[in-house]
Amino acid sequence: MYIIIISTAYPLRGGIAHYNALLASHLRQRHAVETITFKRQYPKLFFPGKTQEESGHSPQAGMLPAPQLVDSINPFNWIRVAKEIRRRRPDLLIFKYWLPFFGPCFGTIAKLAKRGTATKALFICDNVIPHERRPGDVMLTKYAFRQADYFIVQSDAVERELLKYFRGATYRKTPHPVYEFFGAAISKTAAKKALQITAKNVILYFGYVRPYKGVMTLLEAMANLRDRQNEIGETLLLVVGEFYDDEQKYRQRAQELNLNACVRLVADYIPNDQVAQYFCAADVVVLPYLSATQSGIAQIAYNFDKPVIATDVGGLAEVVAHEKTGFLTPPDSPRDLAEALRKFYREQREAEFSANVKIEKRKYSWETLVRAIENLAGIA
Repeated sequence: MYIIIISTAYPLRGGIAHYNALLASHLRQRHAVETITFKRQYPKLFFPGKTQEESGHSPQAGMLPAPQLVDSINPFNWIRVAKEIRRRRPDLLIFKYWLPFFGPCFGTIAKLAKRGTATKALFICDNVIPHERRPGDVMLTKYAFRQADYFIVQSDAVERELLKYFRGATYRKTPHPVYEFFGAAISKTAAKKALQITAKNVILYFGYVRPYKGVMTLLEAMANLRDRQNEIGETLLLVVGEFYDDEQKYRQRAQELNLNACVRLVADYIPNDQVAQYFCAADVVVLPYLSATQSGIAQIAYNFDKPVIATDVGGLAEVVAHEKTGFLTPPDSPRDLAEALRKFYREQREAEFSANVKIEKRKYSWETLVRAIENLAGIA
């Protein structure tokens, strides 16, 4: 089967680009695969980060940049790209879908590329409608999805949203695979030394900081936990990731809660070759989200055999097995989150949970996703 993936990809940065690189790599074991990405993904005016391109050195030596052909806001470009794809006559187009902003671009390319050919279009849905909803989201998503022949969803929450708007959708539900992208694990001692961490306990929040991700709740929980450090030992919270919200209000809140000694904010996008340091230094990864469909951060944590403490929202409960690979807590509850962290350390659950993660993560394989795609395309 000849497949073209259209989405964000290296040299563009971020978890979705990493996902697409891994997907292409695993599909290539049995199929011919090309990837096309953006020459303009977001207008600079609308992009909240510092840069849209990858920095640092990828641990995947030999990974080549994808052709940057697509302009997300230029309809004439969509027509040209669709004509080029139609000329190549792929059997399958795969779109990784996460924002309705891309609905007109992806929908138009799919519609025109398929015209007069046997090409089919598959959308892998991170979201159907995003957490931070905007006017027009449903309309833009419906436009794109009307051009799809098949869908992949990776959580119950996204499945429900897909069927809410497209009851007759042809789809498969398969778990979000583990990220195998960030090099080999290193010892906790070496990781802490590299990051100049001396605290006994290390808690990690990793990823973009946005209001719905609950970092303010996590800071409140740390204030509660700090008062109990005599029970568990000196504890450091690492909040690592670029801020897509007002960074200063988080720093101010940490100062108001007297957390400067036990919270370190690393307000930047972390290059691929430095990600392992943060996960390997941590005892546990925390996802304090107020709302969610799924999270790729849990799959990075599992890659490094790290337990996860998460709020019971969206699809997180499908990944975090309560009392087995971590704990689930109610959203927006600093007291419950602090108690879960305190229990984790007081009962010394890290080794037990990590051992369970090694077993649990076997079901989050790329082979499972590839077979689901093949099944939809009538190959398996």
